[in-house]
Amino acid sequence: MKGSLLRFYVGEGERLHGALLWEWLLAEGNRLGIRGGSAFRAVGGFGRRHAIHEDRFFELSGSGCIEVEFVVTEEEERRIVDLLRHEKVRVFCSRVAASFDIINPDAQDPPQPSAGG
Repeated sequence: MKGSLLRFYVGEGERLHGALLWEWLLAEGNRLGIRGGSAFRAVGGFGRRHAIHEDRFFELSGSGCIEVEFVVTEEEERRIVDLLRHEKVRVFCSRVAASFDIINPDAQDPPQPSAGG
């Protein structure tokens, strides 16, 4: 299948509707039927303000970055991006073209979309 590796970079403490934004993204991706998603905590980095954040001091707890990623078809990507626009969530994301497949799928795996999408 063809699609994208879709990554969102969110602040560790950012919230939406009372939930941490990274948790909300995973829950909504699941609700929208995306096949899977993951969240990863950054050990260090910087953003547009060029402030370095490192995950080694207690007093900096909560100031780091969480990366939430999904491997998605075009349609799945459209659904989650449309939801973020609807919710007016300002978030940085990246998209990388991806080919993906399930080797030896079983009956619980979702059906593969047709070649035409």
